Amino acid sequence: MRIALFITCLNDTLYPQTGKAVATLLERLGHTVEFPQAQTCCGQMHFNTGYRPETLPMVRRFAEAFSGYDSVVTPSASCAAMVRDHHRVVAEQYGEPALVREVDEVAPKVLELSEFLVDVLGVTDVGAYFPHRVTYHPTCHSLRMLRVGDRPLRLLRAVKGIDLVELPAAESCCGFGGTFALKNPETSQAMLADKLHGVLGSRAEVLCAGDNSCLMHIGGGLSRLNTGVGVRHLAEILATTEGDPR
Repeated sequence: MRIALFITCLNDTLYPQTGKAVATLLERLGHTVEFPQAQTCCGQMHFNTGYRPETLPMVRRFAEAFSGYDSVVTPSASCAAMVRDHHRVVAEQYGEPALVREVDEVAPKVLELSEFLVDVLGVTDVGAYFPHRVTYHPTCHSLRMLRVGDRPLRLLRAVKGIDLVELPAAESCCGFGGTFALKNPETSQAMLADKLHGVLGSRAEVLCAGDNSCLMHIGGGLSRLNTGVGVRHLAEILATTEGDPR
């Protein structure tokens, strides 16, 4: 099986350890992970803010960069949803039939990490060890677009040493939403305050999610309040083993 890592521009720039964790985890499970050097942004930011014609070169580049792989794994439900739900829209509206065919070939193979582990590899116990009290935030794209369901929780429940606790009002948005947080700061901060209340109410040491964009937003709020609660991407928890300094 040829597996490619689609790291996403946010992770590549700010959270490279998450991409490394995905590779570490999949290699531990016996798979080789390739990193196509030609990959760039999936175009989500441009598409969502109305620059749809400008998204076309990124759709074309994505289809070219990830052509020929059996699975394209990403630690971002947000970007996976962009590729699977919107790349064809852009290709149809601004591209040509050949690009639509390329997108139709590649896009269905793009999977968020928990989808790949549970649905393709058929595993939930990945040999992880993380002796901390953890709560899980289901990000909006994973919940409402990809519909990953309980896959991340099934993976977390199998982690040795973990104390997994429920997050109050887990399905409510954290208020990030990309440029939403910039264009509607007061609303975003109010939503974040509700989410922080839930995180602190869980008495967790660590908040886990499958998108670093949301963890950046929530983690910033937790840090500014000096709560001592950390944030960790799902991939980083699953990649941690007994004796691992992480």
